[in-house]
Amino acid sequence: MRRAAAVGAGALLALAAVAVTSAEERPETGTGDDTEKRTVPDFLGLGLWRVFTRLDRRTRLDVHDVSGRDRRVLWPSRWQVCTQYPEAGTDLDRRTTVMIGVVRRGETCPPRVRTARR
Repeated sequence: MRRAAAVGAGALLALAAVAVTSAEERPETGTGDDTEKRTVPDFLGLGLWRVFTRLDRRTRLDVHDVSGRDRRVLWPSRWQVCTQYPEAGTDLDRRTTVMIGVVRRGETCPPRVRTARR
């Protein structure tokens, strides 16, 4: 039980570090409004860590395992992106949730997922 708690706490610390790092890298506009045009980058084939570092901290994100094993996605550096929705180049606004389907590094994306890449 202690190990599970330590793993969960480690994952939270890693995600917090990403949020702090990404917030420091982006300059604030100071206007307070959301007039800046943001689009979805192309994440297919990249590591999940890139998703966390390239998306704005205000973007809602849903990450899930598409291998069919329904595993928890805890360490972003151990996963690679197979699917994304919306597709690259789509405009983002406050209501958009980016959905990312991943498999562990070294695994191939399942055929049903590769043919239905969103």
